[in-house]
Amino acid sequence: MKVIAFTGMPFSGKSEAVALAQKRGYIIIRMGDFVWGETKRQGKPIDDIHVGNVATQMREKFGKDIWAQKTIERIHTLEPSSIVIIDGIRNPEEVDRFKKDLSHDFILVAIQATTTVRHHRALNRKRMDDGTNLDQIQKRDKREKGWGLDTVIQDADITIINNTDISTFQQKIINFFNQYEKR
Repeated sequence: MKVIAFTGMPFSGKSEAVALAQKRGYIIIRMGDFVWGETKRQGKPIDDIHVGNVATQMREKFGKDIWAQKTIERIHTLEPSSIVIIDGIRNPEEVDRFKKDLSHDFILVAIQATTTVRHHRALNRKRMDDGTNLDQIQKRDKREKGWGLDTVIQDADITIINNTDISTFQQKIINFFNQYEKR
């Protein structure tokens, strides 16, 4: 099995990379879906504040790698010949868990964009758990950095920069997938 994990600050382009992977037929596991599921199970609305709070509380209660553990459980149900994309790694403990349990099958790819570019995208995207103003978006950045996201990004095996137009970024991702499939 091959496992590619995308990481990056909010609005860096991870969702676009995942969409391209899905078009290639890769299996997508979005770690945030586990958080959304737990948030719904607790009867809370799917918005930035509640989703963030549930993610944090579960990490405090069950360990910082709780969402990685749930992801790995799902991965182990898949065919060994699969190419799997993980979206949403947020802390070093998750990376450590993936490397321990998936070893040589795991590669971490950071997608990076400047703060200005990301915040512009954030105000235009309008997903359920996105902030609706710059203050909320900056708070989300701070919360995710507090989880250790900066360290995860710095420790990535590969970094792909996404500060230009979408077609340029898409081509970078396609080129990465083409190279990766040859391994």
